[in-house]
Amino acid sequence: MEGVSIQNLTRRRTASRAVFSKIAKEILPDWEISLVFIGSEKALELNKKLRGKNYVPNVLSYVVGKKSGEIIICLSEARKQAPDFLLSVSSFLLMLFIHAVLHIKGRVHGATMDKCEQKLLKRYEATNSHRNRHRHVPGKNGRRRGALR
Repeated sequence: MEGVSIQNLTRRRTASRAVFSKIAKEILPDWEISLVFIGSEKALELNKKLRGKNYVPNVLSYVVGKKSGEIIICLSEARKQAPDFLLSVSSFLLMLFIHAVLHIKGRVHGATMDKCEQKLLKRYEATNSHRNRHRHVPGKNGRRRGALR
């Protein structure tokens, strides 16, 4: 089975499952990708265990089989870092996913990878942005639609 399976071990919402699948299919067709969202404690533990690093990473990625990869995103770290990149949280999550998939494909950090990330982010950010288009539009009473009274 190819595609992306997603497991969210946090209580926070993430970007649409469909957009992650589209990105993975474009970059790594016929691959099975497991995407897991975790908290900072688990991210730190995994970073120490897998890489010997003592900090909370925003993303970890690695190949686990012939055409199988694992991507782990620390949602709390992504939320903290998104403003530093001038991106919304959902756009930054897409950026981290793109970055991780490119690493699984074998790309290394550098200008070529950065350019590819930006091109893909621009394309898929537009696909994902319609989800929040009317989120803060005021209703007839001047309050946000769905806001508590």
